[in-house]
Amino acid sequence: MSVKIRLKRMGSKKNPFYRMVVADSRSPRDGRYIEVVGTYSPTEEPAKVSIKEDVILDWLAKGAQPSDTVRNILSKEGIMQKHHEAKFEKK
Repeated sequence: MSVKIRLKRMGSKKNPFYRMVVADSRSPRDGRYIEVVGTYSPTEEPAKVSIKEDVILDWLAKGAQPSDTVRNILSKEGIMQKHHEAKFEKK
């Protein structure tokens, strides 16, 4: 089983709101997920992001792969940097 961290679309038409979820890579975009780890609201100015940092770092350490969009969001928040630093500290 491959685990991904990706966005699940919520909200109404032309007013998107996303939940950042950990899901099996085989499940559909808005389908079943394992855990909600954050939210992303691109329509607000500036875009509003809330993340459970410790939970995401834990999932990344377990081998979960972020989607391209989630990777960009996590990079802007500095979480990918922390993940890489933690990975090199273990070695």
